[in-house]
Amino acid sequence: MFDFRQLRYFIAVAEELSFTRAAIRLHISQPPLSQQIQALERDLGVPLLERSKRKVTLTEPGQVFLEQARHILAQAETARTRTVAAAAGHSGQLRLAYTVSVSFHPALPRALLRHRQAAPGVNMQLREMYTEAQFAALLANEIDVGFVRDEPRHVQDARQLRLSVLDREPLLLALPSSHVLAGRESLRMAEVADEAFVSQPRELAATLHDRLRSLAGEAGFQPRIVQQAQQINGLLALVAAGLGLALVPATMRTVHLAGVSYVPLADPDAHLLLALACRVGDPSPVLAQFLATAEQSASGPDA
Repeated sequence: MFDFRQLRYFIAVAEELSFTRAAIRLHISQPPLSQQIQALERDLGVPLLERSKRKVTLTEPGQVFLEQARHILAQAETARTRTVAAAAGHSGQLRLAYTVSVSFHPALPRALLRHRQAAPGVNMQLREMYTEAQFAALLANEIDVGFVRDEPRHVQDARQLRLSVLDREPLLLALPSSHVLAGRESLRMAEVADEAFVSQPRELAATLHDRLRSLAGEAGFQPRIVQQAQQINGLLALVAAGLGLALVPATMRTVHLAGVSYVPLADPDAHLLLALACRVGDPSPVLAQFLATAEQSASGPDA
């Protein structure tokens, strides 16, 4: 069976219509070139070239084989290029999840933009998903990577998952703009012990819900939650309506809603984790490429 070298040799002779010029083009001597073309013709069982002392011409089968030889080499190059791209993580598929609050953090759009620029051949499938659901989806191989807001709560899960911390985002209190504390530069949780709070249901967003209770507990009180909203941005509408205060990540400042003011919390533990989670030992080159891009992106817009 013929090989790629013989195809390249034949194409050179067919295009140059000269064994001498083809040999120069291929940087080989003429005898081995002639021998390879003869071996190719014997293998095919048909003459591809008509030779005379003055010229070389293609036979009719030679014209057909020239077209096919070019196609075969082009397909081989495509296969090589795609294989190299896959090994480098520049092609394939990546299933990514993120929490609603992360969509307001610059790390997500920055990572997606840079990864798209670095690996445009990757098919990115995005899903909005709470942190606990992401851990379950990772362990079930339903997603490849997630932007999460907490560490796994179970030791067995933690052993199977790898977390790369991107940020420890400060937490704020969202207050009605008319509130007496709305103009403060900062607050401590103990100062709002008597206030009503609005929160997401714990079964949907355990991380922020538990952080509210934890910070309040450290300040010596249990928060009085009077209303709930499923999405974090929905909490702000409840705050604007004067129903209560809400604990939110600092990047929620980007949501400018009439009637809502944001005040930083001065409590030492008033921050929220932002991390990338994936399965331990996942060999995917696409995942490795994304993790590198996302971790670099998190360090700043010009990193």
